Amino acid sequence: MNKSIKYFYLPVLIFLFFLKGSIKAEEKFLKIGAIPDQNQEILDRRFNLLSKELSKHLNVKVKYIPVVNYIAAVTGFKTKDLDLVWFGGLTGVQARLQTNNAIVLAQRDIDKKFKSIFIINNKFELKPANKISDLKYLKGLRFTFGSENSTSGRLMPEYFLNKVGVKTNDFKGKKAGFSGSHDTTIALVNSGAYEAGVLNKQIWDRNSANNLKLTRNINVFFISPEYVDYHWLSQGDLDEKFYKGFTNKLKETILNLNNKDPNQKKILEMFNAKKFIDANEEQYKMIEDIGRKLKKIK
Repeated sequence: MNKSIKYFYLPVLIFLFFLKGSIKAEEKFLKIGAIPDQNQEILDRRFNLLSKELSKHLNVKVKYIPVVNYIAAVTGFKTKDLDLVWFGGLTGVQARLQTNNAIVLAQRDIDKKFKSIFIINNKFELKPANKISDLKYLKGLRFTFGSENSTSGRLMPEYFLNKVGVKTNDFKGKKAGFSGSHDTTIALVNSGAYEAGVLNKQIWDRNSANNLKLTRNINVFFISPEYVDYHWLSQGDLDEKFYKGFTNKLKETILNLNNKDPNQKKILEMFNAKKFIDANEEQYKMIEDIGRKLKKIK
C-alpha cells in the first residue's frame, strides 16, 4: 500500500517541482539600466541602491542590469530587455524613436542646464577660453571625445566646435579619438596620451574635487553653453506588465526622492542632484535636431 501511494504521488511531486520552477522563471522584475558613462563600480553602487529603494515603494522586485556600452543600453530598451533606463540626451532620443510609447519620466535638477567642459594637458600653455570662438585654438592637438554616442562627451561638444569652424579632421592625425567614458577621457588627458578632450562637467567637478592625482596634469580650457541632457525613459506598457497605475507610481517615487530620508539622500548624492524633476520629450527636440544634423539619428 505504501509503495502504491509512493508511486501515485511521485508524478504529482515532480509536476509541482517543475511548476514552482516555472512560476519562479516567470516572476516579474522591473529591469533598470543605464548608459555606462563612468566607472562601473560607481554605477553598480548607485543603481543597486536605487533598485532597493524602488522595490520598497513599488512592491515589485527591481533588478539593475549593467550594459557594456551606450548602444547596448539603447538596444536593450528597444528589445524590452530593459524597462527603465537612465539615458543621456542623445541615447534617450535614439531609444525613444525606436520604441513605441516610450515615456520620458524625469530628469535631475541639473539636467535642464547641463554643460560640457573642454580640458587640456597642462604642458600646453593655453589660456582659458573666454568665448566659444576660442575653441579654434584646439586645432592641431591630439583630441578625444568620450563615447561616440555621448551627449555631453561628443554630440554637443562637436556641435559647439562646428559652430566656430572646427571639424574633427582639424585635430592631430585628422581625426578625434573616442575614450568610451568621461572618467577615461580625464585619465587619457592627464597622462598625456591625448593633449585635449571634452567631458561631462558634473563628472569633471567630482573628480577635480576628490581625485587630485587623476586631474593634476590638467587645466580647464572652456566650459560650454547650457543644454538639456540626462533623463529617465520608461517603457509605455509597464501598467500591463505590473499593475494599473504602476507608471505613475514609478514616476512619483523618483520625483519624491528627498534629502530628509538617509537612503534617498545617498541616492541623490550619487546622482549629483538635489532632486529629480518632471521632464518631457519636447525638451529634447534640440538634441534630436542636432543628432540628425551630425548623423547620429537617422
